[in-house]
Amino acid sequence: MVQGQRSSEHHPLDPLTGEEIDGAVSILTGEKAIGEESRYIKIELSEPSKEALAAYENENQEPERKARIVIRDSSDRKTVEAIVSLTEDSVDSWNHMEGVQPSLTIEEFVACEETVKSNEEWRDALRERGVEDPGLGMVDPWAAGYEFIPEDVDRSKRLAHGLTYLRSSGEDGDEGYSRPVTGLHTFVDLDRMDVVKVVDYGPPDDNSPFPPEEMAYREDDVEFRDDVTAYNVDQPGGPSWEVNGRKLEWQGWHMRVGWTQREGLVLHNIGYEDEGEVRSIIDRASCAEMSVPYGDPEVNDRFKGVMDIGEYNIGRLAKSLSNGCDCLGEMHYWDAAMNTVNGEVNILENAICLHEEDNGTLWERSDWRTDSSEVRRRRRLVVSFVAAVGNYDYIFNWYFYQDASIEVEVRLTGINSVSAVGADEDPSGYKELVAPQLAGPIHQHFFNFRLDMNIDDGPNSLYRVENQPVPSGPEGLDPMGEVDEETLNPGGNAYYADREKITSEGEAKDLIDPLNGRYWQIVNAQETNRLNRPTSYRLMPSGNVKAPMKSDSSVMKRSGFIKYHLWATPFRESERFPAGDYPNQHPGGAGLPEWTEADRNLEEEDIVLWYTLGMNHVTRPEDWPILPAQVYSFKLQPTNFFEESPAIDVPPQHAIRNQDVPDHESG
Repeated sequence: MVQGQRSSEHHPLDPLTGEEIDGAVSILTGEKAIGEESRYIKIELSEPSKEALAAYENENQEPERKARIVIRDSSDRKTVEAIVSLTEDSVDSWNHMEGVQPSLTIEEFVACEETVKSNEEWRDALRERGVEDPGLGMVDPWAAGYEFIPEDVDRSKRLAHGLTYLRSSGEDGDEGYSRPVTGLHTFVDLDRMDVVKVVDYGPPDDNSPFPPEEMAYREDDVEFRDDVTAYNVDQPGGPSWEVNGRKLEWQGWHMRVGWTQREGLVLHNIGYEDEGEVRSIIDRASCAEMSVPYGDPEVNDRFKGVMDIGEYNIGRLAKSLSNGCDCLGEMHYWDAAMNTVNGEVNILENAICLHEEDNGTLWERSDWRTDSSEVRRRRRLVVSFVAAVGNYDYIFNWYFYQDASIEVEVRLTGINSVSAVGADEDPSGYKELVAPQLAGPIHQHFFNFRLDMNIDDGPNSLYRVENQPVPSGPEGLDPMGEVDEETLNPGGNAYYADREKITSEGEAKDLIDPLNGRYWQIVNAQETNRLNRPTSYRLMPSGNVKAPMKSDSSVMKRSGFIKYHLWATPFRESERFPAGDYPNQHPGGAGLPEWTEADRNLEEEDIVLWYTLGMNHVTRPEDWPILPAQVYSFKLQPTNFFEESPAIDVPPQHAIRNQDVPDHESG
């Protein structure tokens, strides 16, 4: 294992280094007056345009290196967006973004909790519940949303909605999530760090305001099972990948590994090497937004509906991955250079993990006539990161396979968001008991993945493919009959894969239909394989869920992208996030719902697919006190992209085991 470091190879899509973040701040402060109360919300690469990248690749023209800086001026309650040219040492633009709130920061989380805990009205509310030491309270700042902000609170202010939990002691490691102070809500002005309103609906049970049990899941709290033996992953010859800076190559795959504070892991220039040529598949891929709406109508839970990427910057909430826990075997790590609210460099070590996994059988063929058998093991490359968002932990895995397919997977774990209920209350339906007097509200998680497709360098078109049954004809079934113009299905068995070309954004809005085998195919009609079929990749949905919220609900207004599983748009540089650039405290309507009103053309275009992956969570006691990972995914598979199976040349295990072990340094 070797710590990943930036090599001498430079590429315009590489994230900003710590030195570049320092340089951007220095340039900005040299030209602009940055107030003492201003906060640097994010400093990240302003990615070059596709035209600039084409000039770089084809003509070796280096594009300007630029940083995008978002600042919150707390004293004037203004949000500013600046573009700084690191190449020219100058500020290219400085724009006041009228009426928007940038995403919340970690530092604001900490200051918000301290502000609430020093508020006497909040402390009195704890004392009224029998808490002798209010200092044991802990406060999680939630994004305030829009419609659930109290009417007498100015919505133009930068707000957080504080939820309170009670720790049992002041010891390190003591968590309070098993003891929610249900009924107590605190609204904080983050610009002034003042409590603007405390709302107390009272506990659900006056005689027993807190659930009676504490949570225990840490290593020192649990007696382990003793029948688990060691499982070690050994690669004596080292890993099969090649890494040069941010460039990654593995088993035909080529890509660049990027990072933003908002999205976390970003993959650029995903392609596959075929007969010496790297063929393009995806220009840019990331999880661009999340929505986590709760379905309980009760006053203490119905407001819950956060967008963890746009409102919180999930990259800023990423964790440093540890050897042997989050990944096994040979590993390579990339650090993430980010910033603090003071504009200082913050390096998150081991933010992205790279490793290989055995994944069962790739293909097998046994012939009883010749008594022969061929078996190949399937190996996959894993590029991943993990974000801890309050009580939840999200694991994002991008899997690349030896058959040239891609699987995008999210694993949800951590701790459920819970509420206290009365000792005799049965909340089933909207909530489910996970422990005595402790219930988890029904909720959903939606992840919108932005896939800037580019099959064989485009242009591309989009098709919907699904099973279509065939009418049996006017005379009904005739199993031995002939197929003719009137009777296309004499035996009643016929169906076919119906391919419908999608010509506009309005037609592209779609839901999954597993009963009819629906999938979507992105096609390059100008490139064909030896069978004269256009090259393509298909997006294959797996488990998913429909959003049941009313169309005029706050959730659907603000997270409109969850209405459909698939959206498609023609590429525009400015259209990056499905709920808009600034979803925090936004009333709604921005992003995909707004863009697609134009119903733009999708034929022979540079097409972006937006896939919404959803899961439904009806909680259960087995989800407490720790949530076993809930796993959801979708796949991209080549279709007529190759002349034959790209997995045909994967060697059998005995050939790999018999290889001489070379001198090797991983990474």
